[in-house]
Amino acid sequence: MAGMLEHVNITVSDPEATALWLRDVFGWKLRWKGTAIHGGTTYHVGNETSYLAIYSRGGAAKRFENDYRTVGGLNHVGIAVEDLDAIEQRVLQHGFQTHSHADYEPGRRFYFDDGDGIEFEVVSYANKAA
Repeated sequence: MAGMLEHVNITVSDPEATALWLRDVFGWKLRWKGTAIHGGTTYHVGNETSYLAIYSRGGAAKRFENDYRTVGGLNHVGIAVEDLDAIEQRVLQHGFQTHSHADYEPGRRFYFDDGDGIEFEVVSYANKAA
């Protein structure tokens, strides 16, 4: 039996705010929220089979400088959607700037950085431009 990615846990400055925009943009649900390791707070946001665990220890957060050369770094979070254009409009409505749009085989994609500098790739295999 092959493994299945269940969740990814990322640290953010405000887990409630991040959970809210993730729900609005991607149509996800709040699966759970509560206290977590080191006195932190976690929100689990996603669907029935996978989610993002959005964590904060509280207080001022130290920003981790990350790029594609950082071993152990998070390069981006990839999310597949049906309607890329509709999701891009939601991303823009939340004040994020989209970039690096591309058509590629077999789909279309764009990227954006959230308020904490976490890069998201949004990809659609359903509505590739002809």
